[in-house]
Amino acid sequence: MQIRLMLDKVASIKIERKKNIKKKRQSHRGFLFVSCLYKLRSNQTHLLSGFSVLAPAIFSLSVQAATQTTGQMVQFDIKAQRADKALIEYAKQTEQTVVFSYELAKQYDANSVYGFYTQLDALEALLGGTELDAVVDQNGLLSIKLKQINRNDNNMMKLSAVSAAVLPALLAVNSQGVNAAEEVAQEKIEKIAIVGSRVAGRSVEDLPVPVDILSAEALENTGQTEVGRMLQSIAPSFNFSSSAISDGTDALRPATLRGLGPDQTLVLINGKRRHQASIIHINGSVGRGTAGTDMNAIPASAIKRIEVLRDGAAAQYGSDAIAGVINIVLKDGSEGGKAAINYGQYSEGDGETINLDFNKGFALGDDGYLNTTINYRDRAPTNRAGLHGSCQFYGCTELSDGTLLAGDPRELTADRDTFRIGDADSQQFGLTINTGYELGDGELYGFITYSTRENESAAFFRHNANAGGNPVLQDNDATIPLGFLPKINTTIDDISYNFGYKTEFDNDASLDLSYTYGENSIDYTTSDTINASYANFLRYDQGLSAADIRTTIPREAYAYGMELSLQTINIDFTQNFDDYSLAMGAEIRTDEYRILEGSEYAYRDYDTTNGVSIYNDLSGGVGSEDASGGSQGFGGSSPASSVDESRDVISFYVDAEAYVIEDVILSGALRYDNYKGFGDTVNFKLAGNWSVTDDISLRGALSSGFRAPSMQQLYFNNVSTQFVVDTNGNLVAEEVGTFRNDSTLAQSLGIPKLKEEKSQNRSLGIVYNVTDNINVTVDYYSIDIDDRIVISDRLGKGLSTSLDAALNSAGAGVGQFFLNGADTETRGVDFVATWNTEGLGGTLDFTLAANFTKTDVVSLFSPAGSSLETVSVDDIFSAEDISIIEEWQPEDRINLSALYQRDDWTVNLSLNRFGEYTVEDGGRQTYGAEILTDVKVNYFVTEDLSVNIGANNLFDVYPDKNEIGNSRSGTIVDASGNTVISSSGVFDYSRRSAPFGFNGAYYYVGAEYRF
Repeated sequence: MQIRLMLDKVASIKIERKKNIKKKRQSHRGFLFVSCLYKLRSNQTHLLSGFSVLAPAIFSLSVQAATQTTGQMVQFDIKAQRADKALIEYAKQTEQTVVFSYELAKQYDANSVYGFYTQLDALEALLGGTELDAVVDQNGLLSIKLKQINRNDNNMMKLSAVSAAVLPALLAVNSQGVNAAEEVAQEKIEKIAIVGSRVAGRSVEDLPVPVDILSAEALENTGQTEVGRMLQSIAPSFNFSSSAISDGTDALRPATLRGLGPDQTLVLINGKRRHQASIIHINGSVGRGTAGTDMNAIPASAIKRIEVLRDGAAAQYGSDAIAGVINIVLKDGSEGGKAAINYGQYSEGDGETINLDFNKGFALGDDGYLNTTINYRDRAPTNRAGLHGSCQFYGCTELSDGTLLAGDPRELTADRDTFRIGDADSQQFGLTINTGYELGDGELYGFITYSTRENESAAFFRHNANAGGNPVLQDNDATIPLGFLPKINTTIDDISYNFGYKTEFDNDASLDLSYTYGENSIDYTTSDTINASYANFLRYDQGLSAADIRTTIPREAYAYGMELSLQTINIDFTQNFDDYSLAMGAEIRTDEYRILEGSEYAYRDYDTTNGVSIYNDLSGGVGSEDASGGSQGFGGSSPASSVDESRDVISFYVDAEAYVIEDVILSGALRYDNYKGFGDTVNFKLAGNWSVTDDISLRGALSSGFRAPSMQQLYFNNVSTQFVVDTNGNLVAEEVGTFRNDSTLAQSLGIPKLKEEKSQNRSLGIVYNVTDNINVTVDYYSIDIDDRIVISDRLGKGLSTSLDAALNSAGAGVGQFFLNGADTETRGVDFVATWNTEGLGGTLDFTLAANFTKTDVVSLFSPAGSSLETVSVDDIFSAEDISIIEEWQPEDRINLSALYQRDDWTVNLSLNRFGEYTVEDGGRQTYGAEILTDVKVNYFVTEDLSVNIGANNLFDVYPDKNEIGNSRSGTIVDASGNTVISSSGVFDYSRRSAPFGFNGAYYYVGAEYRF
C-alpha cells in the first residue's frame, strides 16, 4: 500500500483552532478532537486538520469511508497495546469514526487482532476482557464507553445489537452528531506525533509537495531483502544501480533520486539527519565522484515506513536535500513482534541468500516502549562473466585473420572462467533499538542502529603474461604460473544513536531537544594477491630462488580504512496561533573524516625509489626487473595519504504556514547555514496549495538549495589502479592519483578550494480525487544546479607544461581532482494513480506510478586563474564524465502493481519498466527498455503463522548484451587450426551501469511467525 503524505520535521504539538478553516470543514468549528482526523481515501492515509474534545477530553478519529459492507472481511494488524492506541489503529484500518475518552481508554490494555475479521468481530476481540464497550447513537456515531454507563444511556445501543441495516451509517457519518457536541468543546487540542508539516493535520489536498509513504507491508511485498532494492521496486523516482569490478562500489551501491547524484538526497532516521557512508565512488559508475548514504545499513524488518519527499528541501533540512528527502521511520510497537526466515537463489543456481529477522516490542511500564530488531543476511556471490578469450601465457602469435596461435602448451588447457562479475559475497548482521518513555510533560526518546557487513568482490584477473602484475622470475615463469584473481574484502561497520526530549506547553507550544551521533567505517583487505615489486625484492635483495619466492610471497594485505562521522545537536520550537503556525530551530553539527594507512606491503613499490628502478640490468635477460608496486587488484594507502579532518556547521531556520484566504494554504521557510571552509549560505522555500474544489487541488513550490562539499570530496586522496579504455578501444590498467584540493600538487596548479553547489527547485502539481476509490497526482519539477562538484577526467602529461611539472613532482603519471565544474538542468514529471476496489471475492488495490526525468549538462568550466584554465574543458571532463551525469540512469521508470487479498491469501503482482539508458565507455551503447515481473503469494496457515513464495524478475529478463568497453576478447587456435576459445570478452553485460542488475530471475520461499 502506498500512502501519500507531507514530510517534514517530527512534531508533537498542541494547536489552537484555526479560524480561517476550509469551507468543507466549517461545520466542525469549535469542536476540537484530542488527536487528529484521519481521512483514508482509496486506502491512503492523509492527516487532516484537528478538531475538538468532548469534555472531558474525548479522543476522536474521523474517517471518510470507502463504500463497503460491515460483513466484509478486513485484514487487521493491530498489536496488543494500550486501548487508546489500539482504537486509533482500528479506526485507520476500518476507515471508521471512533469517539472515545483518551483518559478512560488509556487505563486499559487491548488485545492483539491479526488476520481477517469482520469489523464487529475485530472490535469485540480488541476490547475483550476490558470494561469498555462500543455503542452507536441514533446519528450513527460509534463511541467507546464504560459498560455500566452504556446500560443507563437510553440514547445508545450496544454494538452487538446493531443490525446490518444500521451499521452502514457508520460509513457515511455526517457532521450532525458531531455538531451536537460542539457547544461543550474546549478550544484546545493535543495532536499525536506525526511526520509531516510542522503544522500537523494537513490532508493530501493541502500538501504543496509530493511525498510517497511506503509502509512496511509494501516493502515486504516486494520480496527483496535489501532496503535499496525494496525502494527501487516501488518508488520509480528512486534508482539503485549495480556495477561490477568497481572496488568499494561493489559493496556499497549508489542510491539516487530523480536521476541526480547520491549525495544530492538527504536521508533521515526518525526525522534526524543520517550520516553518509565513508566511501566515495571514484571509478566509472553511477555517482562517480560522490558519496551517498548506505541504504542497506538499516534492516528492513526494523522499518515502520519510509517517506520519500520528492522536492527540494534545503531551506528546511539543510545541505544535500536538492533532489529530495528520504525519511526512515523505525518501528515503535510496545508489544508483539515477529520472527521470519527467507531463502532464495537465482535461476543460474548462484546468489543463494538466507535472511533471518526477529522483531519484538517491549512495554516500559505503562508509559513507554522499547522496540528491537535483529537481522542476519547471508548472500552468496553471483557470476555472469564471459570467457577469457585472450592469451594467458607468453608465446602467442597473431595470424592474418586476427586469431591467435597458441605458443605455450598450457594455453590449450587454461581455465577460461577466470573472472567473477556479479554481486559480491556478503554477510550482514544488524541490530536496531527504538525507544520512548513519557516523562513529566513530555517524552524521552532515542534509537540505536548498528550493522556490520563483510563483503568480498573480485578485481581483474592477473594472468601469466602480465609482466607488471605477475612478474617473471629467474626460472622464466610468472610468480603465480596459472595467474590469480585478487579479491577485495571490505568490512563495513555502521553505528548511530540518538536521544532527545520532546515536551509540550500549555500555550500551544512545543520544544524538542536532541543529540545524534553517526559513524560509518570501511576497511579494505586485498586477498589472493601479490605485491609484484616484492617478488623482485625477494629475488634481487634477499637472494631467494623462484620456488622460495612462490612459497614466501604474502598473498594478503590490509589496504586502508576510512571513517566518517557526524555529531548533531538539534533544538526545534513550534508555536501555533489562531490563524497561522510558526516554527524555528537551530542545529550544531561536527563532521569528521579519517583515512587510515594500510600495511606497507599493500602500498610500497619495492623495486623503485623516487621513480627510478633499482634493479636495472640485474636479471641477466631472464625475468622482470621493475614490476608494479602495491597489492594487485586494490592497492594500499601510505601514511602520506592519511587524513584526520573535521569541520563545524551551525544552522538556524524559521518557517511558517497559514491559510491566507479560504482554500489556500501558503508556507514558507528560511534557513541560514555556516560551514567551516566555504562560509555561509541562506536559502528559502515558498509553497502553496489551492483547493479548487473538494476533489481537485493545485500545489506548487519554489525554493533555493545548496549542497556543501562532502568531507570525502574535500579530503579523499589515494593512488588506485583503474581499468580504462584507451584510444584503440582496449581496456588497460592505469595508476591514477586522486589529489585533494589543498594538496601541494593542486595548489601548485592554482586549483581553488571547493565551494557549495547551488540549486533552484520549482514544482507544480495537481491532486485529483476522481472518486472515493480513485486518486491521481501529477507533478512537474525543474531542478537547476550551479557549480556542481564533479571529479575530473584522468589528466595525464602533455596537456600543459604546468600540469606536467606538477605530476612529475608528485611522482604520478595521471591525476584527477574534484572541481566546481558543471551547471546542470533536470526536468521531469512524477505520476501516481491508485484505485482500490473489490473483486474476485476479496479486495484489489492497484497502483500505477511513473517517473520521467532528463538531466542535461548545460555548462562546463575549469577553475578561473588556475593552470587548468589553459586546458580544454573537453580534456578536463571527458565524454564519459558527461554521460555519467546525463545518461547512465533510465530516463523513465514505470511501476504497475496489484495487491489482492482474500481471506488468508495475499497476492502481490508488480510490473517494473526500466527505460532506456546510454553508457559511454570507449564507445556508446544505448540499452533498451525492459519490463521485470515480480510476484509474491502469502498464505496464513494459522492466525500467527504465514508462508510465502515468490519471484523477482519472474521471466528471467537481462539487459542487452554489452558491445563496448569489453576486455579479454579473442579467438585462440592450436597448431592444427582447431579453435581453443573464441570469446567476445568477459563483460557480457555492462559493468558500468545496470539499473536492475544482470543476475536474472530470483526465486524464494519464506515463513513468518507473529506473536
